Amino acid sequence: MPRGRPEVVPDDGLTTRQRRDRPVFAVHTGDMKGKSTAAFGMALRAWNQGWSIGVFQFVKSAKWRVGEETALRALGALEEGGTVEWHKMGEGWSWTRKQGAESDHAASAREGWAEIKRRLAEQRHDFYVLDEFTYPLRWGWIDVADVVQSIRDRPGRQHVVVTGRNAPAELVEVADLVVEMTKIRHPMDSGQKGQRGIEW
Repeated sequence: MPRGRPEVVPDDGLTTRQRRDRPVFAVHTGDMKGKSTAAFGMALRAWNQGWSIGVFQFVKSAKWRVGEETALRALGALEEGGTVEWHKMGEGWSWTRKQGAESDHAASAREGWAEIKRRLAEQRHDFYVLDEFTYPLRWGWIDVADVVQSIRDRPGRQHVVVTGRNAPAELVEVADLVVEMTKIRHPMDSGQKGQRGIEW
């Protein structure tokens, strides 16, 4: 893509503008940090365009306030830019188990996905971040085929970004943009813990 120009222009009968305005489905996956951060960077661009943004976090603890959440909530409250809704799905299931059985967390994750499906059908938002969404898919809590169909067949011009490690192959197959974060080096390799302003 030299200078932002595609190397191949498909013979699909669409104009350049029509092709440019198609909704994007993106997947940010891989073992390295930065998947969610990149998605929230896209959300900032969406906010600047005046778009309605819906953020749905599936894994991070409901008590954990990440810097991006604070920033996007503040921006969403301004008169300029787009609106921002931020939702922590389920029971805040994280790397350490919280209260409730696995079946409770799975049911909450399914309820969260059902709400997103409703919003997609209603065209509620212009831009969706489904943060750490690959995990309930991998654990079998949410049906991958249902997610693929719902995102692939979504109406209107709704952009969707899914983040998380080990994205299912079926999701990757239908995505327009796929990024895999690969680690070359990380401060933790030399014993340094995560730090304020870098990891959160």
